[in-house]
Amino acid sequence: MLINFVDNHARGMIAKHLANVEIYLANPVGIGEHSDVMESIELELDHVAKYSDRIEALRSYVRDAAEILDENLNRNNKNVYNN
Repeated sequence: MLINFVDNHARGMIAKHLANVEIYLANPVGIGEHSDVMESIELELDHVAKYSDRIEALRSYVRDAAEILDENLNRNNKNVYNN
């Protein structure tokens, strides 16, 4: 159960930071508090890398994590395509 929580949190944070990158790319002038757009994008990508690394570490180093996450991914894909 905790393995799923860590994975879901990391994936949610990745989606959030990628959405921020998309916003910066689509409208770089509209972000008033971020004068250095490239630096802001790099910071967001650093966050993406951090959470992606957490998922990979979970899969690589935590016993049974890869199997649990694969089962959940398959189950979620079935739910998406069946609804």
